[in-house]
Amino acid sequence: MNKDFTFTLKSSVFDENYNPSENTRITTNFANLARGKNRQENLHNTLAMIDNRFNALAHWDNPKGDRYSVELEIISVEMNIEGNGDSFPVIEILKTHIVDKKTNERIAGIVGNNFSSYVRDYDFSVLLSAHNKNQQKFSTPDNFGDLHGNIFKYFVSSDAYRDNFNKSPVICLSVSSKNTYYRTGNEHPVLGVEYQQDEPSLTDEYFNKMGLQARYFMPKNSVAPLAFYFNGDLLSDYTNLELISTISTMETFQKIYRPEIYNANSAAGQYYQPSLNQQDYSLTRILYDREERSQLAIEQGKFTEDNFIKPYQTILEQWSANYAA
Repeated sequence: MNKDFTFTLKSSVFDENYNPSENTRITTNFANLARGKNRQENLHNTLAMIDNRFNALAHWDNPKGDRYSVELEIISVEMNIEGNGDSFPVIEILKTHIVDKKTNERIAGIVGNNFSSYVRDYDFSVLLSAHNKNQQKFSTPDNFGDLHGNIFKYFVSSDAYRDNFNKSPVICLSVSSKNTYYRTGNEHPVLGVEYQQDEPSLTDEYFNKMGLQARYFMPKNSVAPLAFYFNGDLLSDYTNLELISTISTMETFQKIYRPEIYNANSAAGQYYQPSLNQQDYSLTRILYDREERSQLAIEQGKFTEDNFIKPYQTILEQWSANYAA
């Protein structure tokens, strides 16, 4: 059955003139910023924040702090199931490119960064919600995340991925507000101080089914650790500039989306539990409707159920079981 699963990649530039495509999940960080009357100001300020953070981290041979800029490319992945030309948008990720204005080089960055998925919307906003309705104790359904994980792994091992990218993806997200993290003695010159936790979060387990493991680092002058999901060796497989492109991009999005954690006025200590309820933080100049984002996630989860899960349920279940075997 695997021969019937093919992927088509489309790309668009994320800049001050960006407009989300029809298939883009509008809950995605970068798409949400490009909506409303403040869209161009939002985009301008976001890109400036990314460039400033990149130059602050890539400070060597950069005395004025303006040597580099980051270009972002949105990679939209559509999956065709039955070979009839109909496809469904399964994955959307960001690819970073680094522009060295001193040498006039354009350097490939990391693919992954922000990760979006309609199927994940379905899993968390529809399936998980229905499973725990009227239940006293939280639990996950059987095989929760298996289909999504297998689709992602199949994509990363596909010709479509290998033809376009030469390194495995790295996805960078917020740490979980339900877990406590503690500093270790490990410190990386770019990623910063490493944190660990006593037990994996639900997101960690979900991404593990995608073939990704997690490590948590707080870069210099950051106030909270970031969660990095990867396959391979995060510290050895990527150059410093590649890692900085991911940090600067995703820390900027998190400052906008979760200022209580990533734009807090005090930094994480030896032990750290993130909280969206703490009040000692600063707002950016970028407008972001977090409540609307939560509502749209539910709508998109239902869209996925109606247009992907239910119509192809038998095919998807058989394929996922055979792929896992």
